[in-house]
Amino acid sequence: MFGELTDLISGSAWSYAIVFAFAYLDALVPVVPSETSVVTAGVLAGAGEMSLALIVLCAASGAWLGDNSAYGIGRRFGDRARERFFRGEKARRRLAWAEREVRSRGGELIVIGRFIPGGRTVVTLTAGGLEYPWRRFVVFDAVAATSWALYAALLGYLGGKVFEEQPWKGLLAALGIAGAVTGGIELVRWWRRRAR
Repeated sequence: MFGELTDLISGSAWSYAIVFAFAYLDALVPVVPSETSVVTAGVLAGAGEMSLALIVLCAASGAWLGDNSAYGIGRRFGDRARERFFRGEKARRRLAWAEREVRSRGGELIVIGRFIPGGRTVVTLTAGGLEYPWRRFVVFDAVAATSWALYAALLGYLGGKVFEEQPWKGLLAALGIAGAVTGGIELVRWWRRRAR
């Protein structure tokens, strides 16, 4: 996997466009490996092959535009979009959760949802479908996209610096930490649900 990503994200000018495109598409299609691409680019930045600031800018702007596109789809198509993209039982449960949470604490959810796999798509579509105020959405989403881009790029960057001679080890370490953070968030959510 590292070899394939580093072939795409190789330090050329196109690498920044790929980071942007993956971050944008992941907001709409949750299987796109946006976080992995940002971490990989961060590893290359740690090795001196890319600019960390440009990676963060590309990842954050792609994520922000993607989230706003998902919000727009939710706003425009509402029920039809939810029926099309959230057919399965698990997807419907996530959607019901997102609807409850957006109504009660939308801004916080928009920021946290960016760090939950699949959560960003559900939250942004739901925010649009529930007509959460767009002006508030863009502010919270800018915070979410920027913090997510910083988090993923810095994980890779630090891994790239520590494992400068073997960047694949830096990628594995960074992805392991990212998985642990995501798992921790899910564990806290599960524990809080169980406590209720």
